[in-house]
Amino acid sequence: MGVRFGVLGPVTAWDDAGNTIDVKGPRHRAVLARLIVARRRVVPVDLLVADLWEDGDPPRGAVSAVRTFVAALRRALEPDRPPRAAPRLLVTEGPGYALRATAGAVDAWRFEQAVTDSSTLPPREALERLEEALGWWRGPAYAEFAGQEWTRAERSRLAELRLHAVERRAEARLAVRPAAEAVPDLDAHVAEHPWREDGWRLLALALYRAGRQGDALAVLRRARALLVEELGVDPGPALRRLESDILRQAPHLDPAASGTADAVWAQAAAAYDRSAPPGARARLESTVNLMRDLALTGGAGLEAAGRHRAAAVAAAEELGDAELTARVIGAFDVPAIWTRADDPARAARVVAAAERTLAALPPDGTRARQATRARLLATVGLESRGGHGPRGPEAARQAERLARDLDDPALLAFALNAVFMQSFERAGLAGRRDAIGAELVALSGRHGLATFEVLGHLVRLQARCALGDFRAADEHAAAAGRLAERHERPLVGVFTGWYRALRLDVTGAPPGPGSAPHRPPGAGSGGGQAAADEVEGAYREAAGLLVGAGMPGLERGLAALALLCARVRRGLPPPAGDADYGPYEPWVRPLVLAAAGRAGPAAAALDEVPDPPRDLLLEAMWCLVARAAVGTGHREAARRAHDALAPAAGELAGAGSGLLTLGPVSDHLAALTRVSR
Repeated sequence: MGVRFGVLGPVTAWDDAGNTIDVKGPRHRAVLARLIVARRRVVPVDLLVADLWEDGDPPRGAVSAVRTFVAALRRALEPDRPPRAAPRLLVTEGPGYALRATAGAVDAWRFEQAVTDSSTLPPREALERLEEALGWWRGPAYAEFAGQEWTRAERSRLAELRLHAVERRAEARLAVRPAAEAVPDLDAHVAEHPWREDGWRLLALALYRAGRQGDALAVLRRARALLVEELGVDPGPALRRLESDILRQAPHLDPAASGTADAVWAQAAAAYDRSAPPGARARLESTVNLMRDLALTGGAGLEAAGRHRAAAVAAAEELGDAELTARVIGAFDVPAIWTRADDPARAARVVAAAERTLAALPPDGTRARQATRARLLATVGLESRGGHGPRGPEAARQAERLARDLDDPALLAFALNAVFMQSFERAGLAGRRDAIGAELVALSGRHGLATFEVLGHLVRLQARCALGDFRAADEHAAAAGRLAERHERPLVGVFTGWYRALRLDVTGAPPGPGSAPHRPPGAGSGGGQAAADEVEGAYREAAGLLVGAGMPGLERGLAALALLCARVRRGLPPPAGDADYGPYEPWVRPLVLAAAGRAGPAAAALDEVPDPPRDLLLEAMWCLVARAAVGTGHREAARRAHDALAPAAGELAGAGSGLLTLGPVSDHLAALTRVSR
C-alpha cells in the first residue's frame, strides 16, 4: 500500500509494513499536516512559513528551515529513493510543495469515503463499514495542532463528519440489532453533544422500539427544554414529527413494517427481473424511472442516478430508435434548484443527445410527439444551466410554450424548471424568478406534483432572500421542509440549513416566530447584528450538510466563499490560509490579492477577470469584482461591474442563492460610482 498517513488523532505516518515512520520534530509534523490539509494542492513556501510561525514573526532563516524540514520528510517517507532521483510523494511544484498521497493513503480521506459509501449499503453492511471507519479515530483530528488557524476548518469539518457517522451507525444498528443495545451509546452521545437533534431523535426512537414509550417521550421533552431554554429555538420538524408519531403509536415506527416494505421491494424486483428478458427495451425506460426516484434520495443515490442515466441514454442511442431515446431522456424530469451542474461534461453529453434526438424525430405534430419534443427541449434548457449561449433560453421558452398549448401540468412544471434555470441573462431578475416559483407552487399544489411544489418553494425562498423579504422566505423554507419530510426528500434540508445560516448572517436571528420583518435591500437589511464568529460557525455547520449530499456542483468552493463573503461584508480581511474557492476562484482572486496589499497583481487579475456565469451567484461574483476594483481604483473593472450590477440595485448581492450574501447591491454601486467617474 505504500506510505499511509494518520491525522485522526496525532499526526503520524506508517510504512507499508505498518511500522511508524519517524517524521522528526513538531515542525516536521506541522509541515506534513499542512500539506495533508491542502489535499494534494500546492502550498507555497511563504504560506508554509506564515502558518508554521503564525503566533509570531518568522525567524530570518524560516524559508531555509522549511526546506530543511521538507528534505528530512522526504528521506523519512521515501528512504529507498536513489540519490538525485525526483521525489514521487512530497514533490516540489511551482512556488511550493505538495503531498501527492493517494485517496486511500490518508485515514481522514478514507473515513470520508467510508461515510459516503455507507449511505448506499444495506443496514448490516453499513453498520460494519461505519464501525470499522470510526475505529480509525485515535483522538481529535490533527490533535497536536488544535490551536492552529490553518487546521481549524478541517478539524471542524472532520469532527462534524464523525458525529454524522456516529448517528448513521446508530441508525443502522437500530435496523439490524435489538433497539435496547443502541440506547447507552446514544444516551452518552446526546450528553456530550446536546445540540444535535438527530441524536435526540435516534435515542427516543431506540427507547420506543425497546418498549419504553414513556422514556422516549421524556427524552423528547428534555430535548425541547434544552433547545428552548439554551438556544431560544423550538425543536425541528423531525423531532416534532417523532413525538407526534410516538403519541399515536404510528405503525411505521415498528421496524417490522420496514422489513415488510423491504420484502415487497425485493419480491417485486425479482419478479421484474424474471419477466423482462435481458436486452429488452422496456428495461431502459424502467431503469430511467428508477433513476429518477433514486436521484431524489440525495447522497450517493443522486450521483449514481446521474451516472446511470447517462449510460441509459447512450444505450438507447446505440439502438438507433429516436422515439425510445426521446422517452429515456425525457423521463428523467428531476427538479433542479442549483444553477451549476454537478458534472458539466455529463450534462453536455445529455444535451448533445437530446439535440440529436430532436433532429431525428419525425416532424408530425401529434399531441404525443409534441409532448416528447417539449420534454427534450426542457432537458436542453435544464442541462444548459449557467451557459452564455442562446440555445438554452430558447429551448426552455419553446418547451414552456408547447407545455401550455398541451395543457399538461407535469410537463409545464418541468418546462418551468428549465425556464428558471435560464432566468439569469442579467443581474436583478429575482422578481421574475419569484413569479416562476409562485406558478410552480400553485400548479403543483393543484395537481399533486409534490417534488415540483418543493422546487417552487425553494425558488421563492431564494427570490425573497434577494429582495430582503425574510419573513416570506421563512414561510417558504418551512413549507419546503414540511413537504420534504412528508415525501422523504432529504436534499431539501441542505438548502433550508444554508438558509438558516444566511438568515443569521443578514438579520442576526435564525428563522422562527418573532423574527425580523421585511426590510428592503439598502434600508438597513445588510444586518451584521450577529457576531462574525457566530455567523462563521453557522456557515461551517451548513457546510457539514453538504458532506455526502451528492452535489459537487454546489459543494465545491461554497464553504470558503460563504466565509469570505461574511467576513468582507463586515470589513474583515479574507480568511487566512489556502482556502479552496473552487469554480469561484477567478472572481475571488483580485479581492484576496488586494486585501493582501498586492495592488499590482490585483489590478492584473482585474484586467483578465471574465464575466461570471449566468447563475444564482451572478451578482455575488460581480460584487467581489466591485470590491477589488474599488480597493485598487481600477476604473475599467469598476465600470464593468457597475454596468452589470445596475439592474440589481434593489437586491441583496448573492442572497438570491439562499446561501450567502455580500449585502445590498446599492452599496456596491455607490462605491463603484465614485471610482468610475
